[in-house]
Amino acid sequence: MSPAAAPSGQRIGDGLAVGPDLTGAAEVATGQALAALDGARPDLLVFFVCPGAGPSLPVEETEAAGLRVMELAGAGTAIGATAHGVIADSRGVEGAPSVAVWAAVLPGADVAVLAPVAQRRPGAAPGGGDAITVRGLRGPGDGERVAILLADPHAFPVGAVLERLNGDRPGFPVIGGLASAPGGPDANRLFVDGRVHDGGAVVALLGGQVRFRPVVSQGCRPIGPPMVVTRAEHNQLLELAGRPAAERLREIVVALPDDEQQQALRGLHLGVAVDEYAEEQERGDFLIRAVLGVDTGSGAVTAGDVLEVGTTVRFQVRDAAGAARNLYELLGPLRRGGPLAGALLFSCNGRGAAMFGDADHDVRAVRSGLDPDGAAAAPGTGAAGPPVAGFFAAGEIGPVGGRNHMHGFTASVLVFDG
Repeated sequence: MSPAAAPSGQRIGDGLAVGPDLTGAAEVATGQALAALDGARPDLLVFFVCPGAGPSLPVEETEAAGLRVMELAGAGTAIGATAHGVIADSRGVEGAPSVAVWAAVLPGADVAVLAPVAQRRPGAAPGGGDAITVRGLRGPGDGERVAILLADPHAFPVGAVLERLNGDRPGFPVIGGLASAPGGPDANRLFVDGRVHDGGAVVALLGGQVRFRPVVSQGCRPIGPPMVVTRAEHNQLLELAGRPAAERLREIVVALPDDEQQQALRGLHLGVAVDEYAEEQERGDFLIRAVLGVDTGSGAVTAGDVLEVGTTVRFQVRDAAGAARNLYELLGPLRRGGPLAGALLFSCNGRGAAMFGDADHDVRAVRSGLDPDGAAAAPGTGAAGPPVAGFFAAGEIGPVGGRNHMHGFTASVLVFDG
């Protein structure tokens, strides 16, 4: 259990418990989170339930654990989701039955909750394809300032919803992640205000006097120069700056030191400039997308997104050390800007032990990165700092360049001021 921070304003507590008795774990984790609030009723509760890997617990036990969290907390608003792994109390737990709970007292904040669902209508789209209608979702009101979104990746069109919001309310930030319980399309559950949902999404809209700052760490560093796409077909880059894309990439990789060449081969990505008119485009100025393949015969580089001719791109490398440093550096202005109450962390399920060899890495990096007394410490080495909780997601949501996007291998963080 982490102590609440900043007695003058927003207060946050977190709790984590592990064990095959999932309802018992829910009780322990909730008690830890509430204890940090000194008897105050939380205005917002966000929690995550991992049923375990392999022959996981029956879904009824997962549902019972989520219902027990909401019953015990008595929060003004509660949302939650199932997960591949959970994060709290300076730890990350992957693939084991566990519950993480985050509870916040937010004086003067307004909190509204939505539970949208998607309905597929076969043959209703132009050209005879399926049309998807989302019910129960509205745009943010004038006084609402940020949204926390948890969604089932198999049953909710997150990308389309974010694109519509980007157009209707430019600059409005959305932070969250995709539910990631093992077991396929029917395994995930979402929780909202005492109810369990199978599919869809849950949204908490925060407004009023809530004080927050979003951080999105894509964990990549650029290699080679920015280049303009001069020929492309769908998600295939055929030419960069007038020459075959694969040829440009080979020149960039060959020019790297030997150890960095190996990193590039293991973790190659592509950065898409978020502002074509920026005078300089460095780390943080690109939306990161995967490189799915390189065809030396045709000269094509296949990217994880559709790119138009005229787009500026830059190749990127993702490695553990660079990702850790990027996250810590992005948190620097926040830890130097005054007291912090805590944070929600949505970390990719490809990070954790798979990337860092340690499931605790991201939560410790965020806590130490937000700790004004530990600014000189190495990233992720300590457990000091404000409370942080979250989960390992099947996709992360957060703003880059003033627009909300779906990400992979990313840490999206919503930090609350004290």
